[in-house]
Amino acid sequence: MPSYLEITPDKLGRIIGTPSLPTIIDVRNDEDFGSDPRLIPGSIRRDFRRVTEWGPDISDPAIVFCQRGQKLGHGVAAYLRAMGKQAEVLEGGFEAWRDIQGLLVPEDRLPARDAQGRTVWVTRVRPKIDRIACPWLIRRFIDPSALFLFVPATEVALAGDRFNATPFDIEDVFWSHREELCTFDVMIEEFCLKSEPLLHLARIVRGADTARLDLAPEVAGLLAASLGLSRMFNDDLEQLEAGLTLYDAFYRWCRDATDESHNWPNQRKG
Repeated sequence: MPSYLEITPDKLGRIIGTPSLPTIIDVRNDEDFGSDPRLIPGSIRRDFRRVTEWGPDISDPAIVFCQRGQKLGHGVAAYLRAMGKQAEVLEGGFEAWRDIQGLLVPEDRLPARDAQGRTVWVTRVRPKIDRIACPWLIRRFIDPSALFLFVPATEVALAGDRFNATPFDIEDVFWSHREELCTFDVMIEEFCLKSEPLLHLARIVRGADTARLDLAPEVAGLLAASLGLSRMFNDDLEQLEAGLTLYDAFYRWCRDATDESHNWPNQRKG
């Protein structure tokens, strides 16, 4: 049974992918990380030896994990609490997360980060489906602080080069459509995020993005909501923020509510 200073891997698994995700901090030493250079979704790597330097800038609440959830993780969490932060330790650490077959993102698939520690992505203006779904996936499972740039289609490649931003959902780049798969599918594949809820959501996204209304009953609903959002906002970043909530709802439905139905209680009195 975990102490009040710990969170179980199962509980962390229920939080990942939601907008209320705490700051997850990977403090494994270089040797442990080198033996398995994969990341718990949404986590950031920090050097435990420099906690007094980076600790004050951490947003709390925070969840800290080391290799086995012992002295290293607890020591860093204690430092953070001494700085006035809320901090827990992942019970059993990275090994416990791996043992329950939690999702793990290969570190070498992540783009380089900017001076503020963010991944930076660039795509075409006026997003509708894939260009909202992909940022949602990145923010919820890869990098909660990710920055997205929307520029004219002809300027995506140049903006990527000039600002060290990773282009996506445009022709002739790595993060784009592949045969019948849309960019959202490709990101799930490349980031090793093949959970049943995300694969279910990917089918809905693919259907809406490629006009395949036959792929799932929910495709038409996502398509309608996406086109409606695109007409509500002139600012692409405002539309993105609104769209994140839409995908939060679809994801939670895929994860928790596919068997639930709703009927009006049509019962006459007497």
